[in-house]
Amino acid sequence: MKRLALVILCGAAAVAALRAQQPKLGYDDTPMQPNGKWHVHDGTRPQPRLVTPGAMAGPAAAPSDAITLIGSGSDLAAWQANDGSPASWAMKDGVVETGKGVIRTKQDFTDFQLHVEFATPDAVKGDGQGRGNSGVILLGAFEIQVLDSYQNQTYPDGQASAMYGQYPPLVNASRPPGAWQAYDIVFTAPRFAADGSVQKPAVATVFHNGVLVHHATPFWGPTTHRAIGKYAPTNAKGPITLQDHGNPIRYRNVWIRPLKPEDET
Repeated sequence: MKRLALVILCGAAAVAALRAQQPKLGYDDTPMQPNGKWHVHDGTRPQPRLVTPGAMAGPAAAPSDAITLIGSGSDLAAWQANDGSPASWAMKDGVVETGKGVIRTKQDFTDFQLHVEFATPDAVKGDGQGRGNSGVILLGAFEIQVLDSYQNQTYPDGQASAMYGQYPPLVNASRPPGAWQAYDIVFTAPRFAADGSVQKPAVATVFHNGVLVHHATPFWGPTTHRAIGKYAPTNAKGPITLQDHGNPIRYRNVWIRPLKPEDET
């Protein structure tokens, strides 16, 4: 009996040691999200199911009324650093690679359709949030996560194409490391009353590699790590920002179509 108890005790200790060695997927000490279901970056939240996207033949041609933000040459004229200085990321033959700091568009936007193509590094280094991390930040405040989520688990609201810290994608439609991928985002900016209160939140519909991952989903607030930011009237318009997170992410073929409200068309 003592021997059996010792075996059970040793087995429990081994399991505890194995769990201690495994990387923690998320956090349990962050605020609850407004719906009260999950903590921000909750690692116990269900992982998005896997979906294999259709083939991507090449860069998607921009519509005739689109504004080209990253085109086929080596021109970053539409972009600047966060402090307003010229964008310094390296660009060649229509492909720009993340460098130090963020870059953001010189032009501000409100409602739009945005197309972004990106590729995470061919060589897999790191795991979780340390693997192929960047972000597409709408109006400089609302982030759609860029991450290498191919056979790479992390907290679900930090997966590729997540509305970071708020909603995981409906499915994981990631391609393998190094492959070109695409986000197509339809975004409506938040509306504010004269007193600064929120009349309508920001809303995003997102396709990842042609697969719907968010359907007219409202942001609870601006993106903040380990928290959810509070809306402010300054969130009503802003630039498109590409984030540097220390990983060499490549971007190409980025274009945007500003949209008018339906009652103005």
